[in-house]
Amino acid sequence: MEIHKLFYSRTSSFCFREVYFKNLSKQKQREVMEKNGNNHKLRVCVATCNRADYSKLAPIMFGIKAEPQFFELDVVVLGSHLIDDYGNTYRMIEQDDFDIHTRLHTIVRGEDEAAMVESVGLALVKLPDVLNRLKPDIMIVHGDRFDALALATSAALMNIRILHIEGGEVSGTIDDSIRHAITKLAHYHVCCTRSAEQHLIAMCEDHDRILLAGCPSYDKLLSAKNKDYMSIISTWLGEDVKTRDYIVALQHPVTTDIKHSIKMFELTLDALISFNKRTLVLFPNVDAGSKEMVRVMRKKGIEHHPNFRAVKHVPFDQFIQLVAHAGCMIGNSSCGVREVGAFGTPVINLGTRQTGRETGENVLHVRDADTQDKILHALQLQFGKQYPCSKIYGDGNAVPRILKFLKSIDLKEPLQKKFCFPPVKDNISQDIDHILETQSALAVDLGGTNLRVAIVSMKGEIVKKYTQLNPKTYEDRLALILKMCIEAASEAVNVNCRILGVGISTGGRVNPREGIVLHSTKLIQEWSSVDLRTPISDVLHLPVWVDNDGNCAALAERKFGHGKGVENFVTLITGTGIGGGIVHQHELIHGSSFCAAELGHIVVSLDGPECLCGSQGCIEAYASGIALQREAKKLHDDDLLLVEGMSMKEDEIVSAAHLIQAAKLGNAKAESILRTAGTALGLGVVNILHTVNPSLVILSGVLANHYVNAVKDVINRQALSSVKTVDVVVSNLADPALLGAASLVLDYTTRRIY
Repeated sequence: MEIHKLFYSRTSSFCFREVYFKNLSKQKQREVMEKNGNNHKLRVCVATCNRADYSKLAPIMFGIKAEPQFFELDVVVLGSHLIDDYGNTYRMIEQDDFDIHTRLHTIVRGEDEAAMVESVGLALVKLPDVLNRLKPDIMIVHGDRFDALALATSAALMNIRILHIEGGEVSGTIDDSIRHAITKLAHYHVCCTRSAEQHLIAMCEDHDRILLAGCPSYDKLLSAKNKDYMSIISTWLGEDVKTRDYIVALQHPVTTDIKHSIKMFELTLDALISFNKRTLVLFPNVDAGSKEMVRVMRKKGIEHHPNFRAVKHVPFDQFIQLVAHAGCMIGNSSCGVREVGAFGTPVINLGTRQTGRETGENVLHVRDADTQDKILHALQLQFGKQYPCSKIYGDGNAVPRILKFLKSIDLKEPLQKKFCFPPVKDNISQDIDHILETQSALAVDLGGTNLRVAIVSMKGEIVKKYTQLNPKTYEDRLALILKMCIEAASEAVNVNCRILGVGISTGGRVNPREGIVLHSTKLIQEWSSVDLRTPISDVLHLPVWVDNDGNCAALAERKFGHGKGVENFVTLITGTGIGGGIVHQHELIHGSSFCAAELGHIVVSLDGPECLCGSQGCIEAYASGIALQREAKKLHDDDLLLVEGMSMKEDEIVSAAHLIQAAKLGNAKAESILRTAGTALGLGVVNILHTVNPSLVILSGVLANHYVNAVKDVINRQALSSVKTVDVVVSNLADPALLGAASLVLDYTTRRIY
């Protein structure tokens, strides 16, 4: 079913274009020719650089040659076609009965990076004279080779229209850069897949000048009916070889990492020797590193090994039959991930040279072969299988579409190509209202009870604040965050604030690099493996930062509070839970798994009360608002909470505030509970002092004032003398969670911390 869906989605795109071109009637074609002037034939120059691009261009050339009433064809041959070491492949062009107008020797030998650059330069020197003589109306350029870049550059500078074949695709190495550079130079585009078409549109190319045709070589592949394939197999591999019992190997250097590609080629040959099957090995192309690959072949004796046949070139018609009936193809050639899919032959794609290419299910990728065993294992998995044929790259009707596309080109249209840039807002950088806007952040605080969003200025002023009860489910919570952020962002315009980004403070363990809540505390349910950055950024079109609420409190102190200018300090939040953050040498510490500064879960007693984290004796189990509420409820249930001066309504929920009030009114039980909580918190602070040795401890949150003296007393009694001088202060920030979330954004505008 999935294969059927894939086939339908691919072929439907081709069918859509087919309908379009069928509607382009012969009358329309004649009108275009009349516009071009007195039934002017379109003079087409096809330039081919190597055996690979000729296999794609040849079907188009045959099509052009078959319609002399519409076209004049000039063939220019350059690059490795003319080099003996690469098979003098220009001969196959002559054998196909094409007249070669010009042969240009453009390859500077050396097979290294410098030789590639020099080859481009040599082609640029020689091509202008040829193009001046030919004066083509349009030049057809294929692919992503450095030779093709020279062709496109020359034609563009000489005001010759360019039709680029196979633009918009994504692979690996320097080929991507060259391919996209040619796309920018080309006036018309023929692409093979729907994804490639979308990439071209995304690159601001004019949709009307893009043809989704499929790969021209598929016209030949899908109609290949050579029944005498056994004689071809015998010619190249020996008379004793059977179908599906041999391998075709074709591996090229990766120019951006030549050393690694040579190593992978060595491992490939070692694996093939071990696999012990008859193998046809084609020599690599002319790219930098090919000379070293040939040396590896000779060092391992491949040319004389009884199981191997090493060849420089196989005619395309015969190559089709060889890969169609092979037990497996291995290497990193685009042929393996594109053309071979038409036959369902199993393929092993090695390395990164074709990373990003669309592939059928017949392709097994070996991205990084650190040992030959990995490649050998891939051979054992793939060899001899038969997969469904793939039509990802074409349906066999590319050439008719391309010819119709060529006939539709109006030479009277302006030559200057236009780019379809997306609309952008007017530049208002010199607008006085823009200059006077207050740079601000949207701050979001995800508490256990409330969800709050605020507009916070660069100076830490909360300009506008919104509060709602925090929903219990993930979907409702995310929907409410988006709703409140959109409302706040709209209001920012009215209060003259320019929002720089969104900062989010949340409970739980957070990966701030990815903007993901890894897992939450029990206070915030259904809040694990949640990507907050992407949906909010997509809706608001603003950068988004996310961090743990304790870390955010520390950031707030560093930017706006007692921690400003302090090199090493610790912040402890004493609220519903206990959290915190550690700043060391002015930077926030996250830890290797983003679990640093979980200060509420420092254990101060092995047999203490159970904590929400599942452990026992944590600071949070003693000193958090939830812990105090638990103890207050126990007292209330035993009628030991209320003292003279206190009153509670019947339906009022017992809280930590009642315990604190009772202690202030002389309730000895309440006083004891608060003293134990303060001692537990103090012991936790002593552990922190002995671990990270800060110069300042900042207590933050609603319970901070009730604990500060108890913490100081424990430090005086329990801490080493070298750390007793530490300052312990209560935060003077009204809303550290929101200010910390804003700091995530505002700090980023001045220095890149995250």
